[in-house]
Amino acid sequence: MNTDTSAALVLFSGGQDSTVCLAWALARFDRVEMVGFDYGQRHHAELAARPRIIEKLRLIFPGFAPRLGEDHLLPLDTLKAIGGSALTETIKIEMGANGLPTTFVPGRNVMFLTAAAALGYRRGISELVGGMCETDFSGYPDCRDETVQAAAKALSLGLARDVKVHTPLMWIDKAATWRLAEELGGAALVDIIVEETVTCYEGDRSQRHDWGYGCGQCPACELRAAGYDKYKAA
Repeated sequence: MNTDTSAALVLFSGGQDSTVCLAWALARFDRVEMVGFDYGQRHHAELAARPRIIEKLRLIFPGFAPRLGEDHLLPLDTLKAIGGSALTETIKIEMGANGLPTTFVPGRNVMFLTAAAALGYRRGISELVGGMCETDFSGYPDCRDETVQAAAKALSLGLARDVKVHTPLMWIDKAATWRLAEELGGAALVDIIVEETVTCYEGDRSQRHDWGYGCGQCPACELRAAGYDKYKAA
């Protein structure tokens, strides 16, 4: 199958980081498709945010509109069946005995990349874009650059073609992620992130903060809030 190097497939959850990555891809590729994953996450509000964000990008950024391709949503409920994570079960969010937070979903990003690469194979796309980051993150080992690039190498071998995984946020903190959003789309993109994206592990859309909606107490909200404060203070 021919591969279109001018096209990209963005792992798009509906959260802050993946929205910035989507804008990053739209600024660099002629055609951008999106893929989200329904893995039984408790913060299902994130998935509900995806179509709203895409529609806002089409309406507010005419230059992005013709580049936005198909949006795909794939079921990966195996992760919920395995269980044991605060993201898929009613488990207290805290540090586990293994040194990782209970929000860790084992193998999640590796499975996401595998599913995205398989979809990309069928769509003729080998350029993947993900929001993994090991600067401001919760310590998940599958967010690390070494893991992501090892997965890309394995997928390249397994699919017999070069699979590239772009991670524009890998080496920047959350404040720099807010700045990148401003660089890519100005105040309009920052506003979309504040008003529409969902990063909160609880999926809380009832509480509005300067940085957006969320419970304000989970690790994802704390990272987002601290990054926003640092971004605004600069």
